[in-house]
Amino acid sequence: MAGPGFSQGLSQRQTQSLVLAPQLRQSLKILQVAALDLRSVIQEELQENPTLEELPMEGVSLDRAQAEDESNRSGEETGNGDDGGSDEMDFSKEFEILTKLDQDWRDYMANAGGNQPPSAEDDEKRQHFFDSLVSETSLQEHLMSQAEMSDLEPVSREAMQYLVGSLDDRGFLTQSVSDIALQTTLPLEAVQQARALLQTFDPAGIGAKDLQECLLLQLIAKGRGESLAARIVRHQFALLIRRRIPDIARRSGAPLDDVQHAVEEIGTLDPAPGRKFAEDSNRVVVPDVSVERDDDEWKISLNNDYIPRLRISSTYKDMIAKGSLNREERDYIRERMRSGRFLINSIEQRQQTIERITREIIKVQEPFFEEGVSKLQPLTMTQIADTVGVHETTVSRAIANKYIRTPHGVFDFKFFFTSGYQSEGGGAISNTSVKEMIHDLIDLENKAKPYSDQDLVSRLQEKGLKIARRTVAKYREELGILPSNLRREYA
Repeated sequence: MAGPGFSQGLSQRQTQSLVLAPQLRQSLKILQVAALDLRSVIQEELQENPTLEELPMEGVSLDRAQAEDESNRSGEETGNGDDGGSDEMDFSKEFEILTKLDQDWRDYMANAGGNQPPSAEDDEKRQHFFDSLVSETSLQEHLMSQAEMSDLEPVSREAMQYLVGSLDDRGFLTQSVSDIALQTTLPLEAVQQARALLQTFDPAGIGAKDLQECLLLQLIAKGRGESLAARIVRHQFALLIRRRIPDIARRSGAPLDDVQHAVEEIGTLDPAPGRKFAEDSNRVVVPDVSVERDDDEWKISLNNDYIPRLRISSTYKDMIAKGSLNREERDYIRERMRSGRFLINSIEQRQQTIERITREIIKVQEPFFEEGVSKLQPLTMTQIADTVGVHETTVSRAIANKYIRTPHGVFDFKFFFTSGYQSEGGGAISNTSVKEMIHDLIDLENKAKPYSDQDLVSRLQEKGLKIARRTVAKYREELGILPSNLRREYA
């Protein structure tokens, strides 16, 4: 039978595991927020944690070695037999945070269950806890809360997470379900199931691939899926956006007044249902990383301008060292100091994670950095995750809301993750590069005789790319380019 020491150790371990929950939340939040928002997140912790202090941004030189020494010394001063130790917060190895916290959660689930291994349901709850603690925007939080009330299989739940992360500020999907399936290696059926469910969520119109589908989803949600307005959106959309009401009436066979009323009904719909959740529609984009050529190599510079430089206050360390505090006061200060060190290391880990992901992106996308968008290579988050040694959800969080300055402009990190095609010459070409080719072909076409989608297929085949006509049509629509009959210019 286990002695008192065993029971005490088990209780302490359970308590430590429980304490990790808010720290995990904080760590994921720091990993995910953009550079511009990071300072406000850190300032909140500064206000709540008296043992943390901010170093002046100028006139102070505290390099990484000094910062590590500061952390180590604070650990020595706070550690003793009844402190439980501080070595579980050691982040000397990159990416240890998420792995360690994930394992501690598993350990707690096992201990709480009387040494029984966690069930599949426990694992699912743990994964949900891990995946949904932080969301990119209030829109995503709103949608994921609805997803958790739905009866989704685990794989479809994961697909939902990626779909929600692929929405732009209007609430439109920026990638097709097939592209997401390729990038995430999830089954296409799971992504399709998640997308179908997403399109039933509030606000109506979310998860559409374009404006036409967005308006139609809103009409369906109102029970107007078979109305004249819906038929116009389905079959006469090109005429609708040009407000050719007489032509719509003639083609639909409906009275002119009815068509006018239907068009007015369509006008009451929201063309961008996601924007009501946007925190700031005039948000300033601040790159988290800059990449520039330095002689024969690419130099990575992380943006630290918005990250306060922190350390544990020597005042509180001295208070503990003097031994003038009672046990309750001492325990409180030690807990606050551990929390402060966790924050400092989480910030350091955030920067290391972003730097390592950027370095791997450069390895794959060097042709882009050299020559531009037309040379973008196919790349998935799974590839980067495998190379860096983390789970792809960590990569997803690390690149969320972040931008990179390149010689060709500022780009969202997600821009570099795209599926692609194999050319006849054996080279890989991303779908973004294919879109660029289509855009250039249309830009140079004879405006009196514009290229049809089949013409574009033929032109691309001449460049060694075999792509289906429906795919070309899809890419053309995603570029916001009208079909050839609506592009024709008459002398």
